[in-house]
Amino acid sequence: MLQPLAEACQRHGLRLGFYYSQAQDWNNPGGGVCGEHWDPAQAGDMGVYIRDVAVPQVTELLTRYPLSILWWDTPCGMTKEFADQLIPLLRLRPSIIHNNRLGVYPGDTETPEQEIPATGFKGRDWETCMTMNDTWGFKSYDHNWKPTQVLVRNLIDCASKGGKHLLNVGPTSEGLIPEPSLQRLREVGAWMKVNGEAIYATTASPFKKLAWGRCTQRAGKLYLHVFDWPRNGQLDLPLVSRVRKAYLLAKPGETLAVTDREEGKRISVPSAPPSPYAGVVVCEIDGPPTVVVPRIRQEADGALTLGAADADIIGHSLKIETKGSGEPNLGYWVDAKDYATWPVTITRAGDHIVQATHACAPGAEGSVVCLRIGDDAHSATVPATQGWDDFVTAQAGRVQIRATGPVDITLKATEMPRGAVVNLRSIVFRPAK
Repeated sequence: MLQPLAEACQRHGLRLGFYYSQAQDWNNPGGGVCGEHWDPAQAGDMGVYIRDVAVPQVTELLTRYPLSILWWDTPCGMTKEFADQLIPLLRLRPSIIHNNRLGVYPGDTETPEQEIPATGFKGRDWETCMTMNDTWGFKSYDHNWKPTQVLVRNLIDCASKGGKHLLNVGPTSEGLIPEPSLQRLREVGAWMKVNGEAIYATTASPFKKLAWGRCTQRAGKLYLHVFDWPRNGQLDLPLVSRVRKAYLLAKPGETLAVTDREEGKRISVPSAPPSPYAGVVVCEIDGPPTVVVPRIRQEADGALTLGAADADIIGHSLKIETKGSGEPNLGYWVDAKDYATWPVTITRAGDHIVQATHACAPGAEGSVVCLRIGDDAHSATVPATQGWDDFVTAQAGRVQIRATGPVDITLKATEMPRGAVVNLRSIVFRPAK
């Protein structure tokens, strides 16, 4: 069954990778399950299963086929002792890439599932695996298909953060890919035929955030993937570098006008986008991109919102993740030395009421955080919610912002008695009445 696939990959110059569930097994006694066994025939010693089933199978895969990738999955019940029997086998293919799902060992790549991380993974290769509907396999009654626009934008989002998009299709029992999947793949392919240059072999965006879409880049070129096409025909880009030429990737022969502004560049674009999924504007620039670092500003009513996605993170464990509704939050804050900071411009000083939207599992409460605004420090103790994904918005105190102008607002942990600080979505300052 696998040999014809290996031969086809060799004929077409494609690298070959296999998925392998090293622990979860519904047929052999002792195989792990993510939950409880539902059939007495599954019962057995997992150590025997690893030794007598998993190790021989992985050995066969690595010796019989010219694998470039081994994609472990579902490390249910895996221990270091079990993983240590599989890791040495990778020496049979010294250049093989394996992911982080073996258990215990981090592997070469991160593999978030059904979500795209807010900022990617610094210093790590990663790919998001995602379904076209809600099902990994085939379900005749699952008609919740993602629109093509969502599929294209997910692909762009991954590329803009330095990652890959691993898109799943669930074949039928006859080995046929469902027609709704084929239709969407054709439409994604048509978009890629025009805009593939903006995806293939590109690197992550130099911009922290773009209100209208995403950006990818290669040497001398920025690819602006515009999701929200500007109605006024003016696309603002926080870029300092000189733009030698700008054009639509769909119409490379038509040059777009670029003007310099204090906040960067303004590009004049047609009134209608070249694609309903994402229009791509190319900027040819000199040298590496130099960007305008935007500072968060107060709104017209004086409110100031510090969102998780806008934070600069210092440290190794703390990261931006998504829980619950998918809104970004600061999470995995398990090292008290890590902290977050936001560059802000204050236009309205004075007393402010502070609200925080946070989550903290029962039993993990009690950490003390220090919010520093310039030279002023304010401390608060983190209360519990119903869980790490149960976010609650509550008043967190009152502070005085003493002066207008640029300032960095920093959040640090001064006490972490129970191993984790908090999951945080936002801090909002509202002028006290």
